[in-house]
Amino acid sequence: MTDTINTVELAAELTAAWLANPNTRTAADDVPTFLVAMHAAVEKLVGNGDAEPETAAMPASEPAVSVRKSLASPDHIISMLDGKKYKTLRRHLSTNGMTPEQYRERFNLKADYPMVAATYSEARRAMAKSIGLGRKAGTTIEKASEDAVKTVRKGGKAALDAAKKTLGSEG
Repeated sequence: MTDTINTVELAAELTAAWLANPNTRTAADDVPTFLVAMHAAVEKLVGNGDAEPETAAMPASEPAVSVRKSLASPDHIISMLDGKKYKTLRRHLSTNGMTPEQYRERFNLKADYPMVAATYSEARRAMAKSIGLGRKAGTTIEKASEDAVKTVRKGGKAALDAAKKTLGSEG
């Protein structure tokens, strides 16, 4: 057995293992960049290299799409990492080893930049309300449904007034 460590072979094995993971979604262009990063990390761990990986090989904060294009559709959010469409970015970011805060910081996004598509969020909100998660502690599901039926039976201005009363808004 030899004591020498082949860093190129080790970096290639790490990259192959990363690609074998079924949860890894990556473009073919990202594989060489990842391989260079793995080689630099292995070199650093072994002690042969003391420098960071080349910045030219890793465009760290170059977004795949613009912020405007990322949020153009209410049905999905386009990731600035790989340019693919997602309903929610949280799992995609964790696959890439990032948190939403790190993602926002990396691309200089505002703190209120959404991580979930608008229509997906609305669908989940509607489902939660339909099973009673959005009601107040004293309100029962039967009472809320009776109020809704009364509102539907009325027409015109009376229906509008009843809806405002039910929702608790003035105007």
